[in-house]
Amino acid sequence: MNIFNFLSLIGGVCIFLFGMSVMGEGLEKSAGGKMESIIEKLTNTVLKGVGLGILVTAVIQSSSATTVMVVGFVNSGLMNLNQAVGVIMGANIGTTVTSWILSLSGISGSSFVVNLLKPMSWTPVLALIGVIFYLFLKDQKKKDIGQVLLGFAVLMFGMEAMTNAVAPLKDVPAFTNILLKFSNPVLGLLLGLLVTAIIQSSSASVGILQALCTTGAVTYSVALPIIMGQNIGTCVTALISSIGAKKNAKRAAFIHLYFNLIGTVVFMAVFYIINAVIGGFSWFGNTAGPAGIAIIHTAFNVITTILWLPFNKLLVKLASMTIRGNDEEDGSRYLQELGMLDERFLEKPSFAVVQAINVVNRMAELSGECMKKSAEAFLSHYDRKKIDSVIALEGAVDKYEDALGSYLVKLSGKPLNQTESERVTSIFQCITSFERITDHARNIAELKENVKEKDIKFSDKAVQEITNYLTAVNDIVDMTVDIFKRHDDEAAKNVEPFEEAIDIMDAKYKKHHIKRLQKGKCQIASSMIIDDLYINLERISDHCSNVAATMIQVDEEDALDNHVYVDNLKAENSPEFREAVKEYTRKYSI
Repeated sequence: MNIFNFLSLIGGVCIFLFGMSVMGEGLEKSAGGKMESIIEKLTNTVLKGVGLGILVTAVIQSSSATTVMVVGFVNSGLMNLNQAVGVIMGANIGTTVTSWILSLSGISGSSFVVNLLKPMSWTPVLALIGVIFYLFLKDQKKKDIGQVLLGFAVLMFGMEAMTNAVAPLKDVPAFTNILLKFSNPVLGLLLGLLVTAIIQSSSASVGILQALCTTGAVTYSVALPIIMGQNIGTCVTALISSIGAKKNAKRAAFIHLYFNLIGTVVFMAVFYIINAVIGGFSWFGNTAGPAGIAIIHTAFNVITTILWLPFNKLLVKLASMTIRGNDEEDGSRYLQELGMLDERFLEKPSFAVVQAINVVNRMAELSGECMKKSAEAFLSHYDRKKIDSVIALEGAVDKYEDALGSYLVKLSGKPLNQTESERVTSIFQCITSFERITDHARNIAELKENVKEKDIKFSDKAVQEITNYLTAVNDIVDMTVDIFKRHDDEAAKNVEPFEEAIDIMDAKYKKHHIKRLQKGKCQIASSMIIDDLYINLERISDHCSNVAATMIQVDEEDALDNHVYVDNLKAENSPEFREAVKEYTRKYSI
């Protein structure tokens, strides 16, 4: 093997790893975060967790990625350790799918049928389809499929390049002698562990081993301990991801480690003891092939999972004994929900978008709740607890805005499809409006302090109008929150005529108040309170309009500034718009 063969090997490994990354990313985009959402929701039993772990890992082609997500789920409180165990077990089985796909490269024979089964016979066709889908089609889903096909093609070409690069080694006795040293279980295990820890993927390291098998110099006695080491090496990714996480998240990473470490030690001890007692398995010294590697890889993970299933709680206990103590509880349910914005999820952007949507929907709900409590605090008899409740909600929404803003900035730099990118843009623009709604709601609630301190009394007519105004704004906020959560762009068109009706109401009620002042029916001291109240209510409805306009415009190429869009809409003064304004005006007339 000369320097050029070595360079070809390095290039083949790089192409192989790149292809695996591209394919996994494409699969993740195609899934649109749905596979990871299944992990979060459907893990109420260990067996379900195992099945889901297999499914998700087979789809995203990475047990490390699945386990890192599990660590993130546990860290954010979306999953407990008992749920995590099953998914981690299933992830180890799911990752063996890659080795079976790569084992197809070991098919040999010269007949037409055999050649047709060889990946390199049909991989170019997949590459061609992938290029057409990825470069020439506009539909994002087809582009994602194209990325998957291209990734698979690059993966297989990388595998072929590695195989061709190491082919000359079959005639080099020194290479065979070096490999024989790794038939020592300890040395073989350490090699597999080290390589997998470096490249952060057991699927990739198994693929490299399968490529080496084509030299004919790799026996099962060499391959088995290396595969065992690969299963331990894959735990490094989850352990690294748990640094700085909560204690339960660290325990999830250690569950992964103990599952593989103890499973490997027991498997190897039993195997080598039986091998020594019997006098040697007849196949142990035979040359290993890509399919044989896949069989060992799968057999180990399936057997280990079956053996550990009855003792899954022991894994939790071992991890808890390793990481002692309890996480400090903040006591705030708001902060626990913000844990859904775990930065580990950013490595799977589609799922990170789903989590951001869940959090911003909750933020919208809190904004609506804050508005309701504010109206109640202002209209009812003075109650400091009600005002404090509004202040607490406003503070919570502030935290949501800060957390979401930072998270969305990071998420926008990740590879997103067009739909996801538009949704992130929409969320980013809307969170400010929801936060401002709560600011104004707090102002309204705190006005009640002034009413009490100055002993201000409102006329019956003023109370009636204030109540009506608060009801209308409550309703437009409820409508906006509901439309935003459903992501209903068509229904969002109903918000602007409602806001226009509120503007009409605002102007009319201000005139009424001035007339009552002139006639002495209202206290002069009440004027400032009513002015501030109406300003805050009118601005809340404006922010509802901003949310709706953002939703409508976000997917339009020639999108305008929200204020320009609203002005244009009013200037058009279509019959439908005028009729909707009249309907809302009638609904809230006194």
